[in-house]
Amino acid sequence: MPENLVPYEIVAPADAEPFVASAATHIGHIHLKVANIDRALAFYHTVLGFEIVARYGDEAAFVSAGGYHHHLGMNTWESRDGGRPADGTTGLYHTAIVYGSPQELLIVFDRLLAFGVHIAWISEHGTHLAIYLYDPDGNGVELYWDRPADRWPRDAEGNLRMFTERQTFDSFRALIAAES
Repeated sequence: MPENLVPYEIVAPADAEPFVASAATHIGHIHLKVANIDRALAFYHTVLGFEIVARYGDEAAFVSAGGYHHHLGMNTWESRDGGRPADGTTGLYHTAIVYGSPQELLIVFDRLLAFGVHIAWISEHGTHLAIYLYDPDGNGVELYWDRPADRWPRDAEGNLRMFTERQTFDSFRALIAAES
C-alpha cells in the first residue's frame, strides 16, 4: 500500500445524483497477498478445486473455475514470507466462493476435513449454507451454496430475512441431505 495513503472520508457533492449499479455488475476477481505461492496453490487448487490458469514462478498465480481467466489471483510481490494480518486491523474480512450445488459444497467440506483444514464454523443463513475458514495466510474464506432466490426467507412485506444458525458437522450434513 502506498505510504501516503491515509484514511479519508467520502463527501458527496451537493448535486450528486443517486446511482444504483445494474444487475450485470459483479465482482470480477479477488487478488490476495500471500507469503508463499506453493502453499496458497495447495489450498486453492488442491483442496478447493480451482484450476491453475497461469503461474509466474514463485511470485504470482491465477486460478479459476469453469475456464474463466481468473477468479483468484495471488502474489508475493509485497508479502513474500510475510506474517498473517494482525487482529484488530482493517482489511478484507473474507472472500466468498459460491459452489454450484449442495453436493459440490459437501465434496469440498469432506476435502477440507481430509486435508486437515481447520473449519472455523458452519452456518445456515436461510439464503445459503456456508462454511467459514481461513486460508494458510490467514485470509478469511466463506465457501457456500446459494438456495434458489424463490426459497429465500422473507417477511410479510417481502423483505429479505437472512439469519445465522451455527451448525455442527452432523447437522450440516443433514441440511445438505435435505437439499439433495
